[in-house]
Amino acid sequence: MRGSSDAAGEAGPPWVGLLHLSVLYTVWSTTYLAIRVAVRPGGFPPFLMSGGRLLAAGLLVGLVALVLRRPLAVSRRDLAVIVSAGLLLWIGGNGAVTWAEQYADSGYAALLIGALPIWVAVIEALVDRRPPTRRLLAALLLGFAGVAVLTLPRLMVAEGADALAVLALLAAPISWGGGTVLQARLRPQAAPLVSAALQQLAGGLAFLAIAWTLGERMPADPAADAWWAWGYLVVFGGLAFISFVEAVRRLPTRVVMTYAYVNPVGAALLGWWLLDEPIGASTILGAGLVIAGVAGVFRERYGRAI
Repeated sequence: MRGSSDAAGEAGPPWVGLLHLSVLYTVWSTTYLAIRVAVRPGGFPPFLMSGGRLLAAGLLVGLVALVLRRPLAVSRRDLAVIVSAGLLLWIGGNGAVTWAEQYADSGYAALLIGALPIWVAVIEALVDRRPPTRRLLAALLLGFAGVAVLTLPRLMVAEGADALAVLALLAAPISWGGGTVLQARLRPQAAPLVSAALQQLAGGLAFLAIAWTLGERMPADPAADAWWAWGYLVVFGGLAFISFVEAVRRLPTRVVMTYAYVNPVGAALLGWWLLDEPIGASTILGAGLVIAGVAGVFRERYGRAI
């Protein structure tokens, strides 16, 4: 997948790339809400839901790759990287979010996952054994201050599953960041759509294995809105990755990465509007600090503000 440089990708009308970027802004902001609806009481068990969703989405993306005649051959080395990254992304990352959203609001989950670029910067510094610059360190501390504002008040009063949900949301972006760095460093040569399909299929199979181990069973009569949310995740969540690939191919990286600003705020507003999820002063303060920290990480990485 291209996008390591700051230059625009292949030539073509810029509005096409912006159209794909608008898909990321909207769809990736709504998936947190869809997960919450799918796994809240009356919906599906989290790992069974995720397994079915990813298997269906993986087959759908694979079909798109087949229709577009993308090369389907994958080397053993690439397959190992793709599966390993897929497990980090989906099981440790998305899986933790899905389980946590049984107990946590969708907007709150999105705000904590919004710290992902901060965790990626930390992981890269550790892998490279290179201490962060003063500016990057200041940005990291600002972002982590936001995470603390978002989590500490809840951890002080939460018990049992509610406390575990907060901890899961803290761990999720670390695992997702690990999968991101793994792919970026080892760079599989497989076609991006094929890689996306295989990652989702690997995650789906692993989720079903976890669901079977935990004894999850399909509910007798899941709520209609849970079915709609599941279908939305399959179709729109699965196909949004195509827009990500196209946006990276057509637009400067610094423009594409602006979704990291938009998605947490969009998810929080959707949760407040549609599910009456509260947005308090500490949420606004914490979100502001996280977004400021992410902006600082991008400024340091690209040499200028996005």
